[in-house]
Amino acid sequence: MYKWRLSKKKLIKPLATNISTNVREIWGKVVLFLKEHKHVALHVACGDITDVKIVDKNLIIATADTTVQGLLNDGKREIERALSWQGVEMGVVIEKSELLPSEIELDKQKLEKLFGEKLKIVK
Repeated sequence: MYKWRLSKKKLIKPLATNISTNVREIWGKVVLFLKEHKHVALHVACGDITDVKIVDKNLIIATADTTVQGLLNDGKREIERALSWQGVEMGVVIEKSELLPSEIELDKQKLEKLFGEKLKIVK
């Protein structure tokens, strides 16, 4: 599964050869392909996406932003071309992910539970 590289003094962990362990590398090359082929808007949108996984020969890209999701759906063909350019044949699935509440929102919810109506939040 892994090819180990030897340094002069120590063993350095992997250059993975298994596709499932290489999702970050594959995604990085997709982003690079988009930049090199002048798909600027798609490149910028993909550059911030970190929720990417491979399931059943599909690259699953998840984002909470509906604008980015629409841009990815429009550029799906280019993403598939970027995968083919790497010699990786798989489909592309765009998913909507949940937007998690920020720590501030979670703290507000805790305070509201503790103090109820006595709590006044000033914006």
